[in-house]
Amino acid sequence: MATKKTTSTIDVPSVPFLAEGRNAIQAGMQIQAQAFGALLRYQIEGLAFLKSRYEQDAKLVEDLAASDEMKDAFDILSTFAQNAASDYAGEASRLASLGSKLASEAAKQARKDAATIAGDMAAQTAA
Repeated sequence: MATKKTTSTIDVPSVPFLAEGRNAIQAGMQIQAQAFGALLRYQIEGLAFLKSRYEQDAKLVEDLAASDEMKDAFDILSTFAQNAASDYAGEASRLASLGSKLASEAAKQARKDAATIAGDMAAQTAA
């Protein structure tokens, strides 16, 4: 079933700040959408990391249960601890990189929105 999109037919008076207000609201919504997207990216990254760590935790238990000697258990725990430390350091690096990338994208969008609003204000003032 197709739905028909309706548009407003309200005539907006030629008031310079009205168009900029609309653009400012749209810019604010864009910032919120970017923040929500960033939140989801962090959650995806965190959940993927936890999944990997839980799988390694389960393997640790299986390896310990299968080991026959104390020396084997010590080697298994030592290897597990080394891998865990490396994984956590790598994840911290990935999160820092993700944060930097998201901040760069937000700054780029803010500059673009500011330029759009300034251009619209100049056009309305000149008109």
